Amino acid sequence: MRLADRLDLPFPVLSDPDKLAARAYGVLIGRSRSTRRWTFYIGTDGRILYIDREVVADGHGEEVPARLTALGITPRGPAALSPAR
Repeated sequence: MRLADRLDLPFPVLSDPDKLAARAYGVLIGRSRSTRRWTFYIGTDGRILYIDREVVADGHGEEVPARLTALGITPRGPAALSPAR
């Protein structure tokens, strides 16, 4: 089951176990397998709308819906932007 659907998230979530997307987006740190903790907000047309380079894991989940709303990204369903359960 897709993570976004399972968690009832209003946006898709990228899983990148091979680090191919991380390499393409320039977030790999040196030659290591570690990555910078950035969030890319991508529009339906595929353009990057915003890059959050100051992500702090604690509380980031609450920041994402607010940023999506500010960017004019439409929720997927009626419960899409409700507070975390």
